[in-house]
Amino acid sequence: MQPKSTAQSTFTTDAPANQSAHPQPPIAARRPVEHCLHGDLRIDDYAWLRQKENPEVIRYLEAENAYTQAVLRPTEAFQEELYQEMLSRIQQTDLTVPYQLRGYSYFTKTIEGLQYPAHYRRRPDDDPSVAGPQHVYAGSGGVAPKAGAQSFEELLLDLNVLAEGHSFLGLGAFEVSDDNRLLAYSTDTTGFRQYTLQIKDLQTGELLPFRAERVTSVAWAAGNGALFYTVEDPVSKRSHRLYRHTLGTTSADPLVYEETDERFRIEIERTRSGAYLLLLAASHTTSEVRYLSASDPTGTFQLISPREDNHEYYVVHHPNFATASSTTPSDVFLIRTNSGGRTFRLVSAPVEVPQRSNWQVLVPNRPAVMLSAAQPFRSHLVLFEREDGLPFLRVIPLGKASQNLLDASYRIEFNEPAYNAALGMNPEFEQTHFRYSYESFVTPRSIFDFEVSLRQSTLRKQQPVLGGYDSSRYASERLHAVAPDGTRIPVSIVYRNDTPRDGSAPLLLYGYGSYGISVPVNFSSNRLSLLDRGVIYAIAHIRGGGELGKPWHDAGRMHKKKNTFADFIASAEHLIAVHFTSSKKLIIEGGSAGGLLMGAVSSLRPDLFHALISHVPFVDVLNTMLDASLPLTVGEYEEWGNPQIPEDYFYIKSYCPYTNLEPKAYPAMLVKTGLNDSQVMYWEPAKYVAKLRRLKTDSNPLLFKINMGAGHGGASGRYDYLREIALDYTFLLQQIGIHS
Repeated sequence: MQPKSTAQSTFTTDAPANQSAHPQPPIAARRPVEHCLHGDLRIDDYAWLRQKENPEVIRYLEAENAYTQAVLRPTEAFQEELYQEMLSRIQQTDLTVPYQLRGYSYFTKTIEGLQYPAHYRRRPDDDPSVAGPQHVYAGSGGVAPKAGAQSFEELLLDLNVLAEGHSFLGLGAFEVSDDNRLLAYSTDTTGFRQYTLQIKDLQTGELLPFRAERVTSVAWAAGNGALFYTVEDPVSKRSHRLYRHTLGTTSADPLVYEETDERFRIEIERTRSGAYLLLLAASHTTSEVRYLSASDPTGTFQLISPREDNHEYYVVHHPNFATASSTTPSDVFLIRTNSGGRTFRLVSAPVEVPQRSNWQVLVPNRPAVMLSAAQPFRSHLVLFEREDGLPFLRVIPLGKASQNLLDASYRIEFNEPAYNAALGMNPEFEQTHFRYSYESFVTPRSIFDFEVSLRQSTLRKQQPVLGGYDSSRYASERLHAVAPDGTRIPVSIVYRNDTPRDGSAPLLLYGYGSYGISVPVNFSSNRLSLLDRGVIYAIAHIRGGGELGKPWHDAGRMHKKKNTFADFIASAEHLIAVHFTSSKKLIIEGGSAGGLLMGAVSSLRPDLFHALISHVPFVDVLNTMLDASLPLTVGEYEEWGNPQIPEDYFYIKSYCPYTNLEPKAYPAMLVKTGLNDSQVMYWEPAKYVAKLRRLKTDSNPLLFKINMGAGHGGASGRYDYLREIALDYTFLLQQIGIHS
């Protein structure tokens, strides 16, 4: 049945006449629209807020911003104090650890006062006879070289220059051609995550006469004569077409492949060996891979194994793979597949005949260990695994293994109870070491190189924390809450050592729990502004996420989605039961699908939480999933369900935050969004806030902050982003009575 409009009214932001002494929130007009499906009649009073081009909508959003600003105006000095405090811990002029690629060291620089990094490279030996064209940093605030001085650093891309005239800048692709001369890069200047691809000649500094819009991934063919790129549909934002651009041509680029199944997206990449181009087509539950020799760009992509429902596989390449049981080294694809179990296994397939019938098991499926990634090098293989909610790096020296590669493998040991470890930038296939990162709630982000032959890690850099940071003043733990069905839920927590454990301390609990994404236990120098004021910080690693592998995701999606909410509530109750905090001091935070979590749990247990911060929240789940014209919707059926199916409709309706708002008291809320958000449209939180203002029976603050020049990730500039954090922290601390 088509939606039926049943009323019209005028939008107003007028405050009640007798309430002029205090800021009053804007009141959105109710313009009921009827929807009827599966015999169920729903009335949406705020559907009109979807009309982004309607000046009335923009006026309403601006009025919400003005109200938030007015309410928070008395806190501006505190916001500035927090901003300066957090800024003082950051080494504003800094360098990243260089990574090596084809004879160059690539790195980025940040300069004090500038919002964005600049990308550079140099020859490792800094020899002027072999260095590329000399460039010096020319951005505002940069230090010019003395007269006659030479710099052998080559400036590739200054994001500060590209950001001029824009309120937002995001960098997507950054791929250098095989001859080191051309840079293919893409940028987004709205926050809508639609990237424009260009090619820069690094010798002349000029842009080639080529431009492609809505680009999602790129890869150079061998010999740098051709560039492959994928583009997204302008409406659905689904990456669906692969094109090939031949340098020097002016005719339209030929379409190489088009994905017609609306559940699937495509991505192009080059193997680290350099030998092949891989075209991945994937939905949330199924994938397939095609391959093409990188030296034959006009050839035809060949399919490794056709897609099958609920079968995911991902491919890397090793041209000279050898184990102790091998008679001769083989040219193989290494394939991570869930065909033998939901937590994946590793198999090999001859490049000549890579079909599934020829797959040979290298690492068998281990139900308790999620095999999340495999990265091959000439002499070794590195596996990224997750077990019991923690990440691990497993090293396998090649040529020394038995039929089961695990027999000769070992893990890098990490000793803290909660931490994050991940593979770093490792573009060179031939290198004898590999780079990884490590951090925890108390250990700043650290970059290591692991030398396989020595079984030794070398620290290359640890994130500087200015102002005398002392990690011994803080403690981190890993707890387990118990969900109503008996499932143990990992909870990571950090606090200052002198924080009381009698239930009187405030606590910020973060959660996400969707798409199989793991929330990392990461270090944040900004978070010290909370810890040093006595606030405890915790992450609930709830079902729907990926902390315990694919089964953990399966247990929190589709018709098991409510496990996500039950897990979060159980985590909060456990933290109260063991005297970390109380419900009067408990604040919760989440974003995107984590914003759905915030909306659901605050409706289920508003008594349990004192306040919440919700970023770009996915709160109008039912209406969004019913609109197949919106970006992402069809592909999301495998995560949430398809409400055109009655069973899915009524299950989604039972937890949808917008649908389930009702007259009662709710916690204090700060809700944030971006006008150009392409993942969760701005109107979802706008409708939610408008409806909640009408229904809630409490006097708790309800603030709505809209970034009118950004998208799903918020501000892109580092100083702008820091000010957003200062506002969030100010709201949080004010709710628990901390004003300085």
